[in-house]
Amino acid sequence: MASQAALLGELETYTAAELVEWALRTYGRRFAISTSFQAEGMVLVDMAARMDSGVRVFTLDTGRLPEETHQMIDTVRERYGVRVEVVYPDAGEVERMTTLHGVNLFYRDPNLRKLCCQVRKVRPLDRKLKELSAWAVGLRREQSEERAATAKVEMVGERLKLSPLADWTAVQVEEYLTEHQVPRHPLYARGYPSIGCAPCTRPVQPGEPERAGRWWWEENMSKECGLHVTPEGKVRQALDVLLDDILKP
Repeated sequence: MASQAALLGELETYTAAELVEWALRTYGRRFAISTSFQAEGMVLVDMAARMDSGVRVFTLDTGRLPEETHQMIDTVRERYGVRVEVVYPDAGEVERMTTLHGVNLFYRDPNLRKLCCQVRKVRPLDRKLKELSAWAVGLRREQSEERAATAKVEMVGERLKLSPLADWTAVQVEEYLTEHQVPRHPLYARGYPSIGCAPCTRPVQPGEPERAGRWWWEENMSKECGLHVTPEGKVRQALDVLLDDILKP
């Protein structure tokens, strides 16, 4: 345990490029980048592809993505020669969820929104991670209060989760994108600083927080889907009950 803690402490001091290079060298095909093709994820894809053209990249297709995100999958394939691994939710789980609660259940109740995220995002990610020993995501501490304490490296179960850009500012991300002419998601030009599923994302107004356009109808709620921040307490209990109904044979 002490040696693991020492390794995590050492990796926390690495730059983003050093951390990505270490993961590629250490884990090879057991390492992948998870991205929804937003700016930070594209920085990681570009950075890794420059080091290893065979880097694995995967994305979660929830079935409710904007068409512009699908365009980004093709853009990444063409620009980097990367075969993006597209991960889908279990069709039976989606069918049972929408039959029980409706197609647009997320608008009615925060717990139903979190249920939808669990079925369409979290559970597919959990299945994908069984193939891997480590994965990288584009989280930054500056993005929100919930992400302010994001570590560059942490153990999640038996796997290593890397957030190489955790200590980057938005200015650093922009400088990298510009310097390397990294492809940008088309929705940025339309006022979307944070991009998720089409019905759950809108442009933000000047002065609003970066993630204000996510689930904007929810007041005083965490702007997270459960991929990076797990619901706690009563919300977690309520979600487990709803999820049990979906998972019944």
